[in-house]
Amino acid sequence: MANVLTSAKRVQVAKCLVEGCSIRSTVRLTGVAKNTVAKLLRDLGEACEHYQFRALRNIPAKRVQVDEIWSFVYAKEKNVPEEMRGNLGVGDCWTWTAIDADTKLAICWLVGERDGNHANQFIADLACRLTDRIQLSSDGLTMYRKAVAKGFSNDVDFAQIIKVFGVIASEAPGGRYSPPMVTSIRKDAYIGNPDMAHVSTSFVERQNLSMRMSMRRFTRLTNAFSKKIENHAAAIALHFAYYNFCRIHKTLRVNPAMAAGVTDRLWEVSDLLTLLDGAKASDVA
Repeated sequence: MANVLTSAKRVQVAKCLVEGCSIRSTVRLTGVAKNTVAKLLRDLGEACEHYQFRALRNIPAKRVQVDEIWSFVYAKEKNVPEEMRGNLGVGDCWTWTAIDADTKLAICWLVGERDGNHANQFIADLACRLTDRIQLSSDGLTMYRKAVAKGFSNDVDFAQIIKVFGVIASEAPGGRYSPPMVTSIRKDAYIGNPDMAHVSTSFVERQNLSMRMSMRRFTRLTNAFSKKIENHAAAIALHFAYYNFCRIHKTLRVNPAMAAGVTDRLWEVSDLLTLLDGAKASDVA
């Protein structure tokens, strides 16, 4: 008869994953088999995704910021075999994210490509989760303009913040891995009457940093990238569940879900595990 993970061991594995450990380092820290860790990640991530899809509704946000963060699955785009090119889940992968500027709640996200179709899906999903007219801020990606007009039916105050960069980092001396310097910015209003003083993507860009710090597969210049898009999406859903429900925001002194009225308490990692159907323990490989 196969061994079964105890509840304590599952919590230990989940804590490693939400704190930025890779699957292999989680194996070393917990002594749990690699396949078991990967299966728990997939199952728990899917459960977190399904729960948040239902729970993050009727959000009374006023100011929302959106952005996209790059990663890759299986191989970087330039290294994708010719016969696999064009397949979703192989090569470049983008995560579209939306955050409430006041409560810091991650309202929704979408894993896919950086194209008009995914922009439309993402904005339409965001629009149906809100209760009131919002002010929406994004970067200068032109796809947002049509997507926002379509998704919100123009019932939104929308503006973009456009950054002008100087010397490309890779061309600067010793700056291959440094971001290019921002020389100026401008703010353009496109729909409604946005308050230009609040046109910003600072909070959602900070969330991008949290994603890179909290998920090993997002860390640059490592071999910890996702090999399958299903694992990638599961890790992202687990990250947002932990961020929204389990981690106290230092400024707010509560978790974002409490600040937004989605929950009335601080969750533990063990609470995330109860989202698994039947709370079944994973079998050790």
